[in-house]
Parts: sequence; structure tokens; C-alpha cells
Amino acid sequence: MIVVKRHTVRIAVVGAISAISVAVAGSAMAATPAGHIALPAAAHAAAAVKAGITAKPSVSSVRAWDLFRVTGKTAGLKAGSKVTLQQKQHGNWVTLPASAPISRSGSYSLGVKLGLKGKNGLRIVSGNTASPVFSVTVR
Repeated sequence: MIVVKRHTVRIAVVGAISAISVAVAGSAMAATPAGHIALPAAAHAAAAVKAGITAKPSVSSVRAWDLFRVTGKTAGLKAGSKVTLQQKQHGNWVTLPASAPISRSGSYSLGVKLGLKGKNGLRIVSGNTASPVFSVTVR
């Protein structure tokens, strides 16, 4: 008889502890709003893609006023917004009258004619985002 009573008491205690644990966990889950579930740090990093632009000229050397293309891709920039060509002149970046829209896929293609002879430092910009500097030599 004593063994049966101990076993019954043990089962009752374990059941009570389990019920309390479930109640506490359930109230903690209910107190957390569904909209405020914490995301892992990797998810935050993926959500905030840093804006960037790549640029590649179709030629490395060209005759003055001959047409060439600059193509590239963008990340974190809105489709339909413009990219513009800038040229380094006397230590300053000068915006040239050459621009193109960004496609839905994030790419662009820009036709360019340069007349300033020598090695030209160029970059593509959109707002505050700029590509790495590339050069085209005009003969």
C-alpha cells in the first residue's frame, strides 16, 4: 500500500509541475506580440542591402568623340532611377551629360563619347552611391 501511495504522489507532483511549466510558457508566449519576434542578425543584414554600383567600359582606349558603352549592375538602388557618368577634371568630379535608367534587374547600359585626350578617370553615380573609378584613354 505504501508503495502505491508514493507512486501516486509522485505522479501527481510531476503532473502539477508539468502543468505549471506549460502555463508559464504559454503566458510568456501570449505576452510576446507576434509583430515583435526577434530576427537573427543575418536576417537584418540581408534586409538592409548596402547600395552599390559596378561599371565596366566596353573599351580601354578610344579615339576622341567615338562612341563606347559603360555597363554594370546596381544593388540597393530603385529600378527606374538614373545613373550618371562623372569624369575627374583638375581634381574635381564633373557630371557629364550621359545618364541611363536602372532596369528592373538592376543593370544599366550607357553610351559615352569623350573628347578630353589622355587617360580619363571615370565613375558612375546615382545619388550618394558611386562605382569604383575606372579609366578610358582617349587618343
